[in-house]
Amino acid sequence: MLTNLTDTLTTLITHFYVSTGLFGVILAMAIESCCIPLPSEIVMPVAGILIARSLLLPGMNALVGLVIVALAGSLGCLIGSSIAYGIGYAGGQPLLLRYGRYVLISQHDAEKANRFFQRWGSATAFFSRLLPVIRTYISLPAGITRMPFGRFCIYTVLGSFPWCLVLGYLGFLLGNHLESLSPIFHGLDAIIVIAVALLVIVYLYRHIRNDRKARAHL
Repeated sequence: MLTNLTDTLTTLITHFYVSTGLFGVILAMAIESCCIPLPSEIVMPVAGILIARSLLLPGMNALVGLVIVALAGSLGCLIGSSIAYGIGYAGGQPLLLRYGRYVLISQHDAEKANRFFQRWGSATAFFSRLLPVIRTYISLPAGITRMPFGRFCIYTVLGSFPWCLVLGYLGFLLGNHLESLSPIFHGLDAIIVIAVALLVIVYLYRHIRNDRKARAHL
């Protein structure tokens, strides 16, 4: 049963990317960059795995494929970040956070990004793209402080590209060794599923606990 669950989840993710191509990568990264925590640490490595398996951009040189996927991820990041920037610019952050809890948009993490931006200034739009959690929310304070949009876009793309490329490459390395690793994974199916379930539970617990504390101080 656990093996079937693992195979089903893998198949669903694979079919999404295979059927949508680069658009799927763009969409997933846009969601991640629009304050909804869809981890890029999953999105980009999966794309890299599919390039290694010739299921995404088949027939293309692997290095070129990874660069194209990283550019697609950066474009998605720019789209999602621009939306979040616009929300912050228009003063819509309170409304976003009020109803965003239903899609795990966090008051706690948004405040962390605000403090980070206030401390380091507009350069944060570049460096934050290399930081988990912060990268998801940094566009809100950039919009609120009226950071020049052109500079914001340039920093966003320049910071997102190496992040997407490295994650895609890690997935590519994993994809090239799936045959040798598959027996190990299948032998540890139960442990893997339990570990993933525990990580999700811990993440949700942390998110809900910190978010409630942050909202209680509003």
